[in-house]
Amino acid sequence: MYKLKLLILLFFVSGYLQHASGQQLVDFKGDFQPLGNKIEILSDTNSSLSLNQAMQSGRFKKSVSEYPNLGISPYSYWIKFTVRNNSSHNDLGIQLAQPTIDNVDFYQVDGGKVTLANSSGQSKPFNARLIRHQNYVYPVNVSRGQSSTFYLHIKSYKQLVLPLYLGTLEDVIVNTANSDLLFGVYAGIILVMLLYNLFVYITVKDINYLYYVLYLFVVLLTQACLEGYIFRFVLADKPVTANLSIYVSSALIGISAIEFAKKFLSSKFYAPGLHKLSYLFFLVYAIEIILAFTGRFNASYTIVLVAAMLSAIYVVIMAVVIAIRGYRAAKFFLIAWSVFIVCVVIYVLKDLNILFPYNKLTSSVLLIGSAFEAVLLSFALADKINIFKAEKEKSQEEALKALKENERIISEQNTILEAKVIERTTELNQSNLELSKTLDNLKQAQGQLVESEKMASLGQLTAGIAHEINNPINFVTANIKPLSRDIDMVFEAMEAIEQVGLSDAGKEDKQKKISDYKEERDFDYLVVEIKHLLKGIKEGANRTAEIVKGLRIFSRLDQDDLIKADINEGLESTLIIANNLLHDIKVTKEYGNLPKIECYAGKLNQVFLNLISNASHAIRQRFGEGKGGELLIKTTCHDEHMYITIKDNGIGMDEKTQKKVFEPFFTTKDVGQGTGLGMSIAYNTIKKHSGQFQLQSAPNEGAEFTIVLPLTFKKENQKEHNSITA
Repeated sequence: MYKLKLLILLFFVSGYLQHASGQQLVDFKGDFQPLGNKIEILSDTNSSLSLNQAMQSGRFKKSVSEYPNLGISPYSYWIKFTVRNNSSHNDLGIQLAQPTIDNVDFYQVDGGKVTLANSSGQSKPFNARLIRHQNYVYPVNVSRGQSSTFYLHIKSYKQLVLPLYLGTLEDVIVNTANSDLLFGVYAGIILVMLLYNLFVYITVKDINYLYYVLYLFVVLLTQACLEGYIFRFVLADKPVTANLSIYVSSALIGISAIEFAKKFLSSKFYAPGLHKLSYLFFLVYAIEIILAFTGRFNASYTIVLVAAMLSAIYVVIMAVVIAIRGYRAAKFFLIAWSVFIVCVVIYVLKDLNILFPYNKLTSSVLLIGSAFEAVLLSFALADKINIFKAEKEKSQEEALKALKENERIISEQNTILEAKVIERTTELNQSNLELSKTLDNLKQAQGQLVESEKMASLGQLTAGIAHEINNPINFVTANIKPLSRDIDMVFEAMEAIEQVGLSDAGKEDKQKKISDYKEERDFDYLVVEIKHLLKGIKEGANRTAEIVKGLRIFSRLDQDDLIKADINEGLESTLIIANNLLHDIKVTKEYGNLPKIECYAGKLNQVFLNLISNASHAIRQRFGEGKGGELLIKTTCHDEHMYITIKDNGIGMDEKTQKKVFEPFFTTKDVGQGTGLGMSIAYNTIKKHSGQFQLQSAPNEGAEFTIVLPLTFKKENQKEHNSITA
């Protein structure tokens, strides 16, 4: 009796102590079961509590959820539960079915001592796990009738849900195998759809299928990352890369889904406003990836969850709008997409712990939804192809009908056309005769215009020669009369001296009479004046000779073939001819040391005269008859070319005038002052010499023409000489 009372007392004391400590006790009887509502949780806000500190802490709180959802938090958590083994098995297993947890430290404590410890997680190499599986599986030994306390120290920057299970080791392994089987079925469905649609794309070349294949690939990649298979099979030794792949693939699936939807729905045509809005999501996903790479994992995962739900809703809204606007493919897309959208929303709300709790169904809803979506979207694409096929057949029928109708119309029109051809042929023959006459008239008009330009140049040349020769001739003429008078006075003096010499007067008287006579007649001045007049006549004659020589050099009338000519000499002769145009204009000559070149010298002199004449005209327009006008003539030689520059400070030209300056019949002079052919002929002359014009000008800043001539004349241009218009 005493022993019975003692046992009852110990039972109540034990129960009191257990309640006082707040410790949860899991009575394991052999059934596979979740532990979520049988564990205690301690928040470690600084992630600094050691195992001993956690064991001694009284701040553990009992969990009331079968699958505790701790949200997205920068904190770490201690999990504690005690298992009493009342089953027939000693080998038990504990499974934490959340592959993406960053750090998991596991401890089994018996009698205050750690009997089993393991540190693993997404941030550590995969081989650190006790069981090589993406879920965390811990084989533990608890003797029948005995108890063990287990601690887990957990930290994750992603959504932290604790699907914690207890069972025999065999049951736990079977459960992990079932999860692998489920994902294998899902991956098989996605791969079948991927390969099928890839084959269809290769066959029909519809870009929608290629977009869909890429989308399916990203979906499979993302799910493999989220379920831990990429870490397990591909990046086992690269935990950092494996961890980042979750964030990157989560962004890629959103981007690829939006891009596929836009392409499939032709949103750019049916909903351009919504089409442009998609780029805002791309910016959000880019920010999410940047945050992940900079270590801000909590913010990155929060953004990806919200963006995933909003982008899914965005795609639905876009599909609804386009379907309302009559695009049939949007209806099938909407049916296929809606299932996936519902699953995405449920998955995100589950992670955010809103409305939907974590359980086996909600944790797998994304796999289920994407599998259904893959199948239904394939049907939608197939329907789209059927639509295209039906439209193509309809178009072919319409084209065949149109072809027959065209054949009938063509047959009727042929008869009409034959009659019209005969009629038009007669009209064309008549038109050809008229065109031939018009062409002859145009040739005559062209000849007359060229002759007109020749006469204008000849008139300018004649005026220059007349003016230049008239000055020295006038000078000679003016000196002849006083010279004749002075010569008469000399003759008179000779007669007077002769009379004195023949007289009988003495020598001294004769000398005195002659001296008196010379003094009376101012004979010394007469001699000086005669010499001066003769000098003036000589200068006038020399000037006239220079003008004649310059005229001969300028015109080269006696040389119509290629000759070796001095360009500086040609410019100088041209200035002599054009001297009457340059009064009150400052002419600066900077002649370089030029070799003689083979050319048509007379033609080039005409080009120089035309440029100098135009320059003087531009200067007169700016300065009138006053001073201030300047003309620079410069020659240089460099490499295989010589450069002849004629620059004025006249009114200059705008860009529009510069573009037309070498066109035939274009002139800026008043009516009657120019034919508009001078610069055109000058251009052709330089072109026939294999040269070119360079022009720089601006309004009120003058114009600078530079002629670039090769030092060696190309012989084939000699054949074209006859076409150079003088």
